[in-house]
Amino acid sequence: MIKLSKKLCYILRHNPASIDLSIDKNGYADINELIGKLRLHGVNISKSNLAEIVASDEKSRYSYNEDKTKIRANYGHSFAVDLEFKALCPPPVLYHGTAKRNVESILENGLDKSSRNYVHLTDNISSALDVGGRYGKAVIFKIDACRMFRKGYAFYKSGAVTIALLGTDADRIFEFIKYTK
Repeated sequence: MIKLSKKLCYILRHNPASIDLSIDKNGYADINELIGKLRLHGVNISKSNLAEIVASDEKSRYSYNEDKTKIRANYGHSFAVDLEFKALCPPPVLYHGTAKRNVESILENGLDKSSRNYVHLTDNISSALDVGGRYGKAVIFKIDACRMFRKGYAFYKSGAVTIALLGTDADRIFEFIKYTK
């Protein structure tokens, strides 16, 4: 199931064209089309497999539309989609997990959304460590979300644990980050 989840994540977040899948402006793909296209590409998946992936994902990466005919990734896209986020007042402190090799660049250049649509933050240290540990030794940056919010930065809830910060190439949020060793 993990392999299927990773494939789904790649397709819905980064490359629907890899299986010639249509995605609407809100990031949704028709479930029947998704299953059909995956099968054409040698991936055996069913509606019950999809339901299990969605239900068991601890980070709430995926969601269905109201009538469960479409599915989308809730965050992490590297192409433009309108996820219809509702702005929220963040908790006072959020965390950003990354690999140790990125520390120098972040301290020099600030946090950057890179190829994604948002900078992803969490209110959970253990989630930040998990994210940072995917590509090496994990480190955490502590974000003064309260101060950022007062300065006009927008925050959005996305999934169960991730809070996404609207990012632009110019907003690298130097003054709000603190490296925690």
